[in-house]
Amino acid sequence: MNDTWTDRWNERYSKDEFAFGKQPNNYLKEQLEKLNVGTILFPAEGEGRNAVFAANLGWTVSAFDISMEGKKKADRLAKINNVTIDYQVGDLQEISFDTKQFDVIALIYAHFPANIKSLYHKTLDKYLRNGGVVIFEAFSKRHIDYVSKNENVGGPRDHAAEAQQNAGE
Repeated sequence: MNDTWTDRWNERYSKDEFAFGKQPNNYLKEQLEKLNVGTILFPAEGEGRNAVFAANLGWTVSAFDISMEGKKKADRLAKINNVTIDYQVGDLQEISFDTKQFDVIALIYAHFPANIKSLYHKTLDKYLRNGGVVIFEAFSKRHIDYVSKNENVGGPRDHAAEAQQNAGE
């Protein structure tokens, strides 16, 4: 992972407030409540709101992100909630999980640079058990259309920002 990309997320997560709040993503919450508790992986977990939510439901949670600042906040949030999450910092290729280790992999706005996105998805697939579930929520190529209709929608505000975000610059 390039340093610019890591620096961007470390800077964003170094502020006192939680960038995306402390409550779980609504779509993730709806999906987890339909599933039997098991093992779950949160790639690009940021400040830990989703991982902590899953742990509160009884899931065995693993997570990773490139941001050490994100991990610090995730650990703090887990401690406040009296739960444990296995949160690692680094690039997916540097982190070790077991083949078929997870019942669920939750990719919630996991912003991977375009040059590694396919490799990451193929690698993550190896960690999912047969019959496992992928929970996936991301920005579509038409995201900018939604922003123009509703300024309260998060995410990239223009095509240049979206391309830059996806390129990891």
